[in-house]
Amino acid sequence: MRPAGRLGVGVIGAGRVGPVLGAALAGAGHALVGVSAVSQQSRDRADAMLPGVPMLAVPDLVERSELVLVAVPDDELPGLVSGLADAGVWVMGQLVVHTAARFGTDVLLPAVRRGAIPVALSPAMAFTGTSLDLVRLRESRCAVTAPAPVLPIGQALAVEMGCEPVVVPEEAREQWAAALGDVTAPLAQAVRSAAARLAGLGVEDADLVLGPMARSALERALGDARRPAAQEDEA
Repeated sequence: MRPAGRLGVGVIGAGRVGPVLGAALAGAGHALVGVSAVSQQSRDRADAMLPGVPMLAVPDLVERSELVLVAVPDDELPGLVSGLADAGVWVMGQLVVHTAARFGTDVLLPAVRRGAIPVALSPAMAFTGTSLDLVRLRESRCAVTAPAPVLPIGQALAVEMGCEPVVVPEEAREQWAAALGDVTAPLAQAVRSAAARLAGLGVEDADLVLGPMARSALERALGDARRPAAQEDEA
């Protein structure tokens, strides 16, 4: 017997995001009924983050879940949702929550037509797929997009994951994703380039050099973003 308000959660996708958010929901008292994983790496990650949670085929997982957390790459999401709808897998009245930054709930319309309740949640953080992310969720904001009657449910789920919810309208999801990409993509490229330069100099453990530098540079950039340009320091 689960406490009132607690749901049976199935996680589709065991990349860096799904197991972490599944673990966060389990920490809030929800019951994990299963997780789907394809590669051995994803199976290992699911075992580490969700010990004891059964590995299930996607149709079985959906059938058993009151809340289906779909954490797959953005490009795979539309085909997965429509394919499961064509197969008649979605269950009337179940919550379907996806984590793709650039989509709102329109991408879930095939499931909605089968009676599902749509929510889009996108935490603003770069996931590592480890327990460290559970700590980082507590200082993160999460975009929440849902129909007006369902919006409080989406906000509550974000809070239960540890995030501060930010309501992002359907038409603004592309901008949300672009804003996150403006930070993550150049940073990843810059770190790879800098690590290669340091390796060429014979510097070992480049992460120990670049980690403090990147974090302090980010802190300064965030501070500068809060101030008018005229108030920025010269150095």
